[in-house]
Amino acid sequence: MHARLRDAIVDGTLAPGEQLRDGELAERLGVSRTPVREALLELARAGLITATPGRSTVVAPIDPTAIRDAQSVVGAMHALAMRTAVPRLTTGDLDAMRAANAAFAAAQHSGDVDAALAADERFHRVALVASGNAAAVAVIAQYEPVLRRVERRRFASREGAASAARHDQLIVLCAAGDADGAARLAEQTWQSLALPPAPTDNGPTEQDPA
Repeated sequence: MHARLRDAIVDGTLAPGEQLRDGELAERLGVSRTPVREALLELARAGLITATPGRSTVVAPIDPTAIRDAQSVVGAMHALAMRTAVPRLTTGDLDAMRAANAAFAAAQHSGDVDAALAADERFHRVALVASGNAAAVAVIAQYEPVLRRVERRRFASREGAASAARHDQLIVLCAAGDADGAARLAEQTWQSLALPPAPTDNGPTEQDPA
């Protein structure tokens, strides 16, 4: 239940600002209200929905502050896991990372954002599993969906090609046994997500030249 609602928020099926009523969701999903309410509580803790006691529950906007907070936490946890994982990675693990990145690059090139997200998740999961750090995995699982909403934008753009290149570089570092280098790059990968522009009252303005 939690995963179904989470994915619907991440892929935009449930749009920012959309009101969520547990009774309607339960009927739509064919379940009782109890698992829906439990899922909504988890999603609120992750920052994907905003619940006001006695009032409405809505899909949270893509908030730059929440994204920065999630980037710091998720990036640090991936770095921690990578330092432990690198000495443990097998040839099979490296091959799995290469296969996942090849699938990611193909999906991104063809414009299949859902497949790109799935392949990216498989790529990063290899090191997480190898690390054996259940606490890091749990923290990432809670806060990474906030970043997946931004990643959808990245993977639908030309920036997705840069992600594939970073994956390739990460594989090289892992294969060389450079745990510190791989940890730094893993953290930078999550910190490199472009944040959505902050809303203004004056409408769009011309950006400063790069």
